[in-house]
Amino acid sequence: MSRLLLLGAAVLLLASAATAQDCLSATFSGGRTFGRCNNLPSLSASLHWTYHPENGTADVAFRAPSDASGWVAWGINPDRGGSMGGSSVFVASPSQDGSGAVSILMTHLESTSPSLTNNTLKFKVPVGPAAEYSNGAYTIFATVELPGNSTQQFTVWQAGATSNGAISPHPTAPANLASTQRLDFLSGSSTAASNSRLHRRNIHGMLNAIAWGVLIPVGAIIARYLRVFESADPAWFYLHIACQCSGYILGVAGWGLGLKLGSESAGVTYQPHRSIGIAIFCLATLQVFALLLRPDKKNRYRLYWNIYHHSVGYSVIVLGAVNIFKGLDILKPDSGYKTAYIVVLATLGGVALCLEAITWPIAIRKRRRNAADKASNGNGWQQGA
Repeated sequence: MSRLLLLGAAVLLLASAATAQDCLSATFSGGRTFGRCNNLPSLSASLHWTYHPENGTADVAFRAPSDASGWVAWGINPDRGGSMGGSSVFVASPSQDGSGAVSILMTHLESTSPSLTNNTLKFKVPVGPAAEYSNGAYTIFATVELPGNSTQQFTVWQAGATSNGAISPHPTAPANLASTQRLDFLSGSSTAASNSRLHRRNIHGMLNAIAWGVLIPVGAIIARYLRVFESADPAWFYLHIACQCSGYILGVAGWGLGLKLGSESAGVTYQPHRSIGIAIFCLATLQVFALLLRPDKKNRYRLYWNIYHHSVGYSVIVLGAVNIFKGLDILKPDSGYKTAYIVVLATLGGVALCLEAITWPIAIRKRRRNAADKASNGNGWQQGA
């Protein structure tokens, strides 16, 4: 056992040394060298720096792969932790004059809005920054005065595309949303910064998947098939209401969270996903109000109410499934999540088909019996008359 532990420790040390060597083997123009480096955990980027304790500054080189027409950014968020909103960043992109040079923008991001104003950093830059593009990667060089004279800072970085020479919003793939960490410029240690936005996006997806993708379809299955069994009456009705109300509550919570996320992402709109989500909310709300207006079984308007109730309910189920897949395409989680939801849909469909085969003969016999009872009662009334 001790030998295995020693072997494992040796493997970890070798891996760490290989990673550090790969990071330190990078070379830079102008003979620039740096004392420390860090292979960043996303976007295949790396950060190199030399910290000067005598004046609390750091010489930094940030390198990230990109198309020649794209842009990359690196910066520090001194106030709001691990998020782009509130960060002061350096943005490298192609010069708009068509010369092939690289321009660099120094801007403070009040939010995630794509509107950028130059020279608005919230920390001092003793030496003007520079940027270059070579071998499929941008490199940003800068000297920064660390905010608060603290060696521990929340650093952020990004990469995206340009449109007609203008910087476009970065993608919202998991790698982009995870591009933040807490770095100690003195020791070189780093820890992943919590990404509350990504966490809320995941909660939004889970709430809606459970609500519109599971609870609402299960409630519809209960109402359609269990009501056929006389022994299940009225239990099926209360189970149906419980599933639908629970699904509606969770769905509204997920929908509201989605609107909040959308308001925080100015310039980034997933219009089909948003429009379908609003339609689902409206239709589901109509269903809730329809419950309050549910007429008695003998009421002449009950047939029209049933048509309305069923058509709206099945529309919510279909739209919910479509929008869940659209949400998965936006979040881009591991393929296992989409596979799991396909399995859930297949399972619900299989259960519905089995119950259809079981309950259809029972429903036919029940209708025939009711028709016979009506005919018998009619004949008896005529004979009595």
